[in-house]
Amino acid sequence: MRIERVSDDQFTIFLTFDDLVERGFTKEDLWHDASSVQSLFSDMMYEASSELGFELEGMLLVQVHMMQAQGMHVIVTQKFEDIDWDEDFIEMKVTLDESNELIFSFLDFEDVIQAASSLSNHAIEGGQVYFMDHRYYMLLNDDDLDHKNKEDMIAVMSEYSIPSIITSYRLREYGKVIFEANAVKQIIHTFYDRK
Repeated sequence: MRIERVSDDQFTIFLTFDDLVERGFTKEDLWHDASSVQSLFSDMMYEASSELGFELEGMLLVQVHMMQAQGMHVIVTQKFEDIDWDEDFIEMKVTLDESNELIFSFLDFEDVIQAASSLSNHAIEGGQVYFMDHRYYMLLNDDDLDHKNKEDMIAVMSEYSIPSIITSYRLREYGKVIFEANAVKQIIHTFYDRK
């Protein structure tokens, strides 16, 4: 679990699916077991407040973005209301949202080429490629996958890369664009069609 303070009243938590498994949860638990979710979020809030020195009080707005292969990105915003809260009471409003993006991280561009070749064999041509912090990233959304089974595509990508918890917003803002659209098609054309 990675925790980062964003501002005086907001912090983010990144949990991989391995983090969830260590805590005894599955992805399905998050959608179907409300009491377990409440317990998980309460534990995470107190861990974060302890690590960041963040005083938890009042209402917490918790936005949870499920990232297909990566885990989840939790954004916590503390709202101070003119309400006389009981000192030991914290109200959480939780919003669950499943991302329709897959983001994978590569150490070497040669691995990006190999992944593109495998994706091309599955009739996938889309995607975007970025470079940031000495790594390459490939972003695929639902339209790029063209109704293919996501779990199968995650398995294909995992041969060449690792799932990333970087958000697409961060990639677009701080990353250098290598291929803005149709990345797989362009990589195949550039590195295979000319041979």
